[in-house]
Amino acid sequence: MSETSTISSPATLAQEAIQLLKQLIATQSFSKEEEGTAALIEAFLTRKGIPFQRKKNNIWAFNRFFDPKKPTVLLNSHHDTVKPNPSWTLNPYEPLVQDGKLFGLGSNDAGGPLTSLIVTFCHFYDNPHLTHNVALAATAEEEISGREGLEMIVDDLPPIEFAIVGEPTEMHLAVAEKGLLVLDCIAHGKSGHAAREEGENAIYKAIQDIQWITNYKFPKVSPTLGPIKMSVTIINAGSQHNVVPDTCKFTVDVRVTEQYTLEEIIETIRQNIQSEVHPRSIRLRPSSIPVEHPIVQAGLKLGRTAYGSPTTSDQALLDCPSLKMGPGHSERSHTANEFIYLHEIEQGVAQYIKMLEEVIL
Repeated sequence: MSETSTISSPATLAQEAIQLLKQLIATQSFSKEEEGTAALIEAFLTRKGIPFQRKKNNIWAFNRFFDPKKPTVLLNSHHDTVKPNPSWTLNPYEPLVQDGKLFGLGSNDAGGPLTSLIVTFCHFYDNPHLTHNVALAATAEEEISGREGLEMIVDDLPPIEFAIVGEPTEMHLAVAEKGLLVLDCIAHGKSGHAAREEGENAIYKAIQDIQWITNYKFPKVSPTLGPIKMSVTIINAGSQHNVVPDTCKFTVDVRVTEQYTLEEIIETIRQNIQSEVHPRSIRLRPSSIPVEHPIVQAGLKLGRTAYGSPTTSDQALLDCPSLKMGPGHSERSHTANEFIYLHEIEQGVAQYIKMLEEVIL
């Protein structure tokens, strides 16, 4: 008999989430090195009597009464972390509770949201009366936008009607998220001696293109995410002081809204600058969910706020409406002495359950 045969209260589930989170903190799980935390999540589901599947360091499971005729809701978050920055004064791998805070690497991003979603999935696992299936996916490589994370298992999941992606949002409702487009550009000139009037300076051509990138405003503005933002972040040219450079390379970081496809953005840039434009990928697309969607309305009824998020997450890899939401605060992510309040996890579990009850019961 599984532990989920009797439904636990949200408060009890939150305590289970906190205990699992402490174990995750104590286990190093840098991107591509998540074997240890994957094993902990496996062990947790095993104790619950919940069958699961695993591919690399990604683990997913379905509710007991999964019915392929029903639509499916996906609960997803990641168990990889960034490396601790040098400013940590605490042990990043020691789960420390102090003044109502749980300190530790990955506590806020995204251990709190992940463990809260895991116990929320357990809450609904044994319920035979759901109008939707519930799928859980604890995935890897989110912090590096890797190809062996959520993207690796999407085809193993049934069609998803909508997803909740667990990231620290103070349990507010990120109904839209910017996509990311990284462009490597090359301006071409002709080499020559700097002492003579010869050659075509590729740096000057790059400057013209960078000025256009700096000044151009895409006309369509997202009501939730605002305008598209382009930033030149890297530039490299020249080999020695007396040689006119024949190439100048620069990188553009483009934060994209749902108003344009990534292909449209690339084409607009190519039509307006001289340099070659090479996108690194077109995987990280903008994502959104209508404010009218029942899961968003359920959150608004609980007094939460809908907003557009400027940061990217694994939402970008999902081809369905998705809502980013979780306990914790985005500004604590990747900081020294990262922490999450225990009451944030308690409130997060209760809110996840209340919102889903509005939609799938």
